[in-house]
Amino acid sequence: MKKIITTIAIAIIALSINAQTPPEPNGGSNPGGGNNPVGGGAPVGSGIIVLLALGAAYGGKKIHEHKKQ
Repeated sequence: MKKIITTIAIAIIALSINAQTPPEPNGGSNPGGGNNPVGGGAPVGSGIIVLLALGAAYGGKKIHEHKKQ
């Protein structure tokens, strides 16, 4: 019974949460007046490098553990 109540509570909470509205392109100014892309200027390239490095480290750990056995 406790699991059902918890599941229903989580479902209700998940359905009632609202996301923030997206920001206006170029800070709400004239669309042709700025050089920022829609969604901001978040650096994606360095994040990909970090994810690749973490994936390589995780793969190396798994290979090392497999060779130990």
